[in-house]
Amino acid sequence: MNELDVVGVRVEMPSNQPIVLLREVGGDRFLPIWIGPGEATAIAFAQQGMAPARPLTHDLFKDVLEAVGQELTEVRITDLREGVFYAELVFASGVEVSARPSDAIALALRTGTPIYGSDTVLDDAGIAIPDEQEDEVEKFREFLDQISPEDFGTSNQ
Repeated sequence: MNELDVVGVRVEMPSNQPIVLLREVGGDRFLPIWIGPGEATAIAFAQQGMAPARPLTHDLFKDVLEAVGQELTEVRITDLREGVFYAELVFASGVEVSARPSDAIALALRTGTPIYGSDTVLDDAGIAIPDEQEDEVEKFREFLDQISPEDFGTSNQ
């Protein structure tokens, strides 16, 4: 397992499909995962430190974990089958729960939990970007600084 940082979310053109981009810590691979607009908004809110007037599902889940005394210790991106990514939530009690990567990432950002990607997933879907192409990643980060969750076209109630 390799630790991953969340670079951010963006809308992939021309499909208008949101993606979350993860970066291998201490490596040169990036992992793009296509996600839904609701999850893109949830991840963007967490990255920007925004707290909606009413808790989103991931905020509620975090609050429930705290209320019942459970600690999320790891999020693992474990598999890629037929174009679908799989993840697990790992709790301090040893319990592991299957999850969609987008939900797992949104929860990890809210709880400060590290995210890991399996070697197999990174080998199959990771994109190596050498240091000389780092300026493209910087442009992506600048883009992320200018985008808001509302740009994903969902409403939060």
